[in-house]
Amino acid sequence: MKISAQDFEHITVVTLSGEHTIEDVDQFNRVVNERVNATARHIVIDCEHLEFIDSAGLECLLRLQERLGAKGGQLRLVKTDETIDTILRLTRLDLALENHDSIEHAVRSLR
Repeated sequence: MKISAQDFEHITVVTLSGEHTIEDVDQFNRVVNERVNATARHIVIDCEHLEFIDSAGLECLLRLQERLGAKGGQLRLVKTDETIDTILRLTRLDLALENHDSIEHAVRSLR
């Protein structure tokens, strides 16, 4: 998995590409924890180039959502494709993780 992050005041946009699997958990946690420990209150995950996510990747997202919620923040997903939508729907996480069509819509929902 490739991961990059951009900080915009109290919102961080994390871009994921490839597959988010158990092998990527440490890298993902390191990147988001640095942001959350610094200034990020909200995290937007850009999934446009994310091809697959396994149960460990989903667990990372849920833990991040809980951590942000404890600090008064929120997590948003953006641009999930059909495969990721299906995984979220089958695990019923589509009800727990808010998904948007664009980064702009996700950011607006956080203000």
